[in-house]
Amino acid sequence: MDISQDVKCLKGVGPKLLEKLNKCGIFSVLDLLLYFPRDYEFLRSNIPFNEIDEEDKQVLSCVCVGIDRDVRTKTGKTLTTIRFNYLGHLVLGKWFNQGFIKNTFKIGQSYDLMGKFKKVTNRLEVINPIIGVKMAKENEIVPKYSLKGDLSDKILIKLIGNCLEQITIRDNLPKYLLDKYKMTNLDFAIKNIHFPKGRRELELAINRLKFQELFTYSMKLLMLKKNLRTKNGITFQLVDELRDLKAALPYSLTDAQTRVVREILRDQKSPWPMNRLVQGDVGSGKTVVALIAMFNVVKNGYQATLMVPTEILANQHYLEAKKLLEPFNIHIELLTGSTSMKEKRRIKELITTDEPLIVIGTHALIQEDVDFKNLGMVITDEQHRFGVEQRSRLINKGRRPDVMVMTATPIPRTLALYVYSDLDISAIDQLPPGRKPIDTRFFNENERNSAYDLALDEIEKGRQVYIVCPLIEEDEDMKLNSVEKLYNELSDGMFRGIPIEILHGKMKPKEKDEIIGRFKNNETKAIISTTVIEVGVNVPNASVMIIENAERFGLAQLHQLRGRVGRGSYESYCFLIAKAKSENTKKRMEIMTTSTDGFYISEEDLKLRGSGEMFGRRQSGDEEFILANIYDDLNILKCAKSEARLLLDSDEPEKVKFCNEVKNSLERWSKYICFN
Repeated sequence: MDISQDVKCLKGVGPKLLEKLNKCGIFSVLDLLLYFPRDYEFLRSNIPFNEIDEEDKQVLSCVCVGIDRDVRTKTGKTLTTIRFNYLGHLVLGKWFNQGFIKNTFKIGQSYDLMGKFKKVTNRLEVINPIIGVKMAKENEIVPKYSLKGDLSDKILIKLIGNCLEQITIRDNLPKYLLDKYKMTNLDFAIKNIHFPKGRRELELAINRLKFQELFTYSMKLLMLKKNLRTKNGITFQLVDELRDLKAALPYSLTDAQTRVVREILRDQKSPWPMNRLVQGDVGSGKTVVALIAMFNVVKNGYQATLMVPTEILANQHYLEAKKLLEPFNIHIELLTGSTSMKEKRRIKELITTDEPLIVIGTHALIQEDVDFKNLGMVITDEQHRFGVEQRSRLINKGRRPDVMVMTATPIPRTLALYVYSDLDISAIDQLPPGRKPIDTRFFNENERNSAYDLALDEIEKGRQVYIVCPLIEEDEDMKLNSVEKLYNELSDGMFRGIPIEILHGKMKPKEKDEIIGRFKNNETKAIISTTVIEVGVNVPNASVMIIENAERFGLAQLHQLRGRVGRGSYESYCFLIAKAKSENTKKRMEIMTTSTDGFYISEEDLKLRGSGEMFGRRQSGDEEFILANIYDDLNILKCAKSEARLLLDSDEPEKVKFCNEVKNSLERWSKYICFN
């Protein structure tokens, strides 16, 4: 089987199934094999009552002993409860909005129920269990995939299983590395990540594939840096107008901003291409530093571009750039997915000329038909949202342009040495004077109303409120607050009569911009949102940030969200509402309520790994990695980086041959996998 062939060639894949697979990003057989499970169900069947684990799903044979009358919940849902007996213990099976389920059961008959059984005193409760599950053996590990539409795990499992039966996977890492780190071979890893024989086998598979990703990532960065150091870049002169620009600023630069601007201008004067990471805390003033850098490039007769992850942020930077730079005759354009076709054509034609200008935009900047004639500088904002490949595609639109990446998520020094080793690092570690500290408070779930009472007080003063939830729609199993659930609750309750709106990533860009526009104009008093407002929303009148289920977010992400307030002259607040059951959660809430220093928080986050991810729970996936996480897998990253460096520096024939093979395929780590 050719793993590059289209999945439509596989048995059983018709037009409808092909469309479903394509929606998940599965186009080739290779895509299918690398579509790893997001989670696993560890199933056990018919085990003693005292061995039931609430975290794992169980399959229990239960006898129906009663059918209760349906009741209405506070949220308007219909709750159906069926009573069962399991080894002498009462089991309550609960189904929401599935009244028909009563017809499935007959008192006195036995049924196999699958779900997470929660112990309540001497009985069990299970929400929406699946009926009639038969297990092939007492213990099973079932893969669960991130799916769209009505594509099922069952179909995907069958397709992947059929492919793996027809393919032998040849290892591509040097044997000495496998032996040194006692890693399993690639064939074992790919097969056991989809169909693990046991927990130990799954752990071995995941660790091997994480090493594969991080080793490849390290090779990319090291070769990128080596390549840049051997090529001449553009030497920019420092123009006299820089003094005029600084004098025209409505504020003075901080010492930290001045230091970083000096480092950037020194790079611009150098004959080598700049490759610099600028990290700064929320509100530290990275944007003006970027504008000064691009100003000098354009005044030297070149083009500059700033790529950001969201249209909201692109619009904001565009307006700020026009206000600051247009008085100096700097031409500025905005290119995003929402830009009209006519306007896109005009901008694309313009950048193919010698016209010096700044283009601010989103991923639209890296489309193939965007061709810069004279690109001198590339800046990407919020670096963690762009993979190395995306950054490289933008860089390749110029002839060795200067490169600067910015992030408002401070990175611990230990981590930065490994993750951003291809970059020189600058830190804006100082906030502008006069910015008031944000009063951060923690509320247990039973204290939620107190947080909202304080928010209402601020609304009465004329201020505005952000409310962030981890989910868009209600999730019965996870029992987390969602945007839609909270909107209904507040609209009919504490915020009745107050103009509030919801905002989330599934909305169209135009709709999101309109909602943000109304909030900026103070037409809306509160926005209930997902983390889509984490980056780039700037409303000085907003003085309160409420974060629901704060225990579900990483420290760095909590700090980012908090940074949406405190941008005006008013006292500002961040209220963290969380279930503080674990010591880890209590410690994290303590860090947030006692510090507003993003660099300190990032170091503490590294120490507390295991409770989340560097940038919160994976909601849309990491741009760079399928499995690895640079925080949780720092030890693997250290080993992978060390081995990549040794391999690149080696003159042994076998190692040189391997390096040459790697250089020929740098698009994605999966391209390193060889199939026979």
